[in-house]
Amino acid sequence: MNRNVSITPFLLLAIACGPGSEGGGVTRQVIQNKGSDTLVNVAQAWAERYAQIHSEVAVAVSGGGTGTGIAAMINGTVDIANASREMSADEIEAALGNGIEPVKFVVGHDALAIFLHPSNPIEQISIAQIAAIYGEGGAVDNWSQMGVTVPGCTSGEIVRVSRQNNSGTYEYFREAVLGEGEFKLGSRDMHGSKDLVDLVQHTPCAIGYSGLAYTTETIKVPCIAGAEGEPCVIPSVASALDGTYPIARPLFMYTRGQPAGAVKEYLDWVLGSEGQCLLQDQGYAPVTPQTCPTADAPAPGA
Repeated sequence: MNRNVSITPFLLLAIACGPGSEGGGVTRQVIQNKGSDTLVNVAQAWAERYAQIHSEVAVAVSGGGTGTGIAAMINGTVDIANASREMSADEIEAALGNGIEPVKFVVGHDALAIFLHPSNPIEQISIAQIAAIYGEGGAVDNWSQMGVTVPGCTSGEIVRVSRQNNSGTYEYFREAVLGEGEFKLGSRDMHGSKDLVDLVQHTPCAIGYSGLAYTTETIKVPCIAGAEGEPCVIPSVASALDGTYPIARPLFMYTRGQPAGAVKEYLDWVLGSEGQCLLQDQGYAPVTPQTCPTADAPAPGA
């Protein structure tokens, strides 16, 4: 469908001055990048590495959630919005109404992991069981209904830990696990994935969900079974990439119109082998399989 849209300039390239090698000013272009908490760690890693090889460009990264990043892109205050879900029809309409045509880039894939306290004896869980725990009308409220007793959880009551509703992870979980149904009331809704994992690993009765990259050695991650009869699959870069893990998702960057100049060069680098290998090192699956250097080998461009 053709739309006559006036595209406003999308490069919010601020000029920053700092001391040069001879005491003079150094001009740097600053790309503003905001959004998904799932992507924030890898986005920061990208920005740091890119600055090392392109000293004339700085990428300023902040989180706040997918909805926050998309709103900032629509309002013209960022160059790139990070998102762990696709823009909604309402968001696209708002952008077009503001003279902005969003352009979507798939920059990687993520396995959405279920997190349990280390003492929880559950080794595998199905999508249907997760929905019964989290979904409105779901019948499972106590670990005894899952056939287990959790050491340290004296009441047996399941503590549901979730994300706030401006999170792309929250929206994807609702769509992929709850079938776009509603969440039960009474969950503990965390602003960020790191906070969610921290709460679960210190709360024996808890269960939570977030991106695989937030897994730690002190959290338990069970395998997930999709439909009845399907194998139970551990979340991993490999299972997200080959499609065997039932709750894997693409990750996005959105720009205000077709990118050009410094923003295009940065996105090209993110989608190139160096950016994608760095994404894989951070625990995400690349857009396409990569042959990446080992930790002992020099990185591309080093």
